Amino acid sequence: MKTGFFSRDERIKNPADFKKLFKKGKRVSISGAKLFYLENNLEMNRVGFPLMRGYGNAVERNLSKRYSREVYRLIKSHLNTGYDMLFLIYPGNDSFHSRCDQIRLLCEKAKLIKE
Repeated sequence: MKTGFFSRDERIKNPADFKKLFKKGKRVSISGAKLFYLENNLEMNRVGFPLMRGYGNAVERNLSKRYSREVYRLIKSHLNTGYDMLFLIYPGNDSFHSRCDQIRLLCEKAKLIKE
């Protein structure tokens, strides 16, 4: 597996996993975003990018998820492994630069970045 690659196995797809993270996961938040995370007993991280209800039109939703996936792909080598994570993004201030700052700050707050 390439280091900069983001495989399908790293995505949370099961609705039950989303519900479990929302109910039992630890959470940290900053302005415009929240991170739900929970240990998964795997040797890799799994990640999901749900959006708030009413988040713009399809183009805005797709762009937001694309930004989030790309930022995660760029920083995942700096994260501790063995976690399921959901990055919940709120509408507004949708740029690649702001998404980089949001996801990095959330990971720092949750102490998920390697030392």
